[in-house]
Amino acid sequence: MNQQELQALRTMIVAHKRWDMMFGLLGILALMIALMTFTALFADMAINGLGRISWEFLTSFPSRRAANAGILSAWVGSVLVMLVTAVAAVPLGVAAGVYLEEYARKNWVTDIIEINVSNLAGVPSIIYGLLALGLFVYTFGLGQSILTAGLTLALLILPVVIVATREAIRSIPQIIREGAYACGATTWQVVSDHIVPYSSAGILTGVIIGMARAIGETAPIITVGALTFIAFLPPAPFTGEPPAGVFDWLFAPFTVMPIQMFNWTSRPEAAFLANAAAAGFILVLMTLAMNGLAIWLRYRLRKNINW
Repeated sequence: MNQQELQALRTMIVAHKRWDMMFGLLGILALMIALMTFTALFADMAINGLGRISWEFLTSFPSRRAANAGILSAWVGSVLVMLVTAVAAVPLGVAAGVYLEEYARKNWVTDIIEINVSNLAGVPSIIYGLLALGLFVYTFGLGQSILTAGLTLALLILPVVIVATREAIRSIPQIIREGAYACGATTWQVVSDHIVPYSSAGILTGVIIGMARAIGETAPIITVGALTFIAFLPPAPFTGEPPAGVFDWLFAPFTVMPIQMFNWTSRPEAAFLANAAAAGFILVLMTLAMNGLAIWLRYRLRKNINW
């Protein structure tokens, strides 16, 4: 290589490094804009709502008087709906992802399934609400209940959990599978003893993303019949006259935090807007707490894995 070619190569390398630096700066700028936007919105919500947050606000039912209104029925409903969503979506999504990645044969049928699962992750949430209205409410007769809402949100996040599970499994080195098979392990032993434990951190990441999306959804919950004003809680097991059953709360009417916020923001009084800001602040804290728990579990799982 002569001197002229070396100089051309150096010029090309310098140009590429310049473009890399520009792309990095653009990425940092985009990140800062996103963080500043979130910080500004969160700060505005905190400034407007912190004055209303109190123990009475958390333990009071909604009221037509802003000073007496609380979010008890809303946050209890959100917690119960998220519980049903997690129980329905996480095992099914993880099992479907494991099957598609480790058991299913690679043919046109699995290709169609994979394409449809990926496409379902981008379907508007209102479509899931309409599907749930026809399927769970009218066909299965589950009514406008916590169970219906939980199953609706489970359908919403199921594609996210499946895709995240598959991506986490794909990140496991092939040599681990080959080593296990060489020792005489069956497919189930490889999956249960190696693949799922090693990929559990990535799977939890997908669950975090899905649950964070579900807890803030409003359109599908309104579609299946969530109440905008509710002044009672679902029946606790073995309470009341006659005593409620263990699962009677699944079929109770409900509301959730986003709908309660929507109800307050639709009113002209400034005091109700402060209530909505306080409820939004608490909803963000609930989401952060849920994500923090999942991140802690992911850290513990990674720490206990011996490659």
